[in-house]
Amino acid sequence: MKHEKIRITGLFFVFLTCVSLIAVSGCVTPGGGTVDMETFARCLTENGAVMYGSQSCGFCAKQKEMFGENFVYVNYVDCGMNMNSCVSEGIRGYPTWKVKGNAYEGLQELATLGGVTGCGIPVTNESSY
Repeated sequence: MKHEKIRITGLFFVFLTCVSLIAVSGCVTPGGGTVDMETFARCLTENGAVMYGSQSCGFCAKQKEMFGENFVYVNYVDCGMNMNSCVSEGIRGYPTWKVKGNAYEGLQELATLGGVTGCGIPVTNESSY
C-alpha cells in the first residue's frame, strides 16, 4: 500500500511537470511535440493559410497581436492596399482566413488555425480570444 501511494505521487508529479513544460513552450503538435510561435506562424504559411485584413480593422489588430512579433511570418494581404486580390478571393469582411479553399471569417483562435492547417494546437498562458 505504501509503495502504491509513492508510485501514484510520483506519476502525479511527472504529469504536472509535463503539463507545465507544454504550457511554457508555445504550441503542441498533433503528435504531442511542441513548437514555438515562430514555427507555428511559418507552418500556417507553408500550409497555404492566408489572412486578409485591413489597417483600420480592430479585430485584425487583435489577430496580429496573438502572433506578436512572429506575425511577420504569416501570409497577410492588406485589402486596403490590394482590394482586387480581396475581391477576387470573395473576401466579405475582416479578418478572413483562407485555408485550403475554405474561408474562416472573423477573429480566429490559434487552436482553430492550427487544427485546419495541421500545424498543431497552440497553448497560451492568456485567456482565449
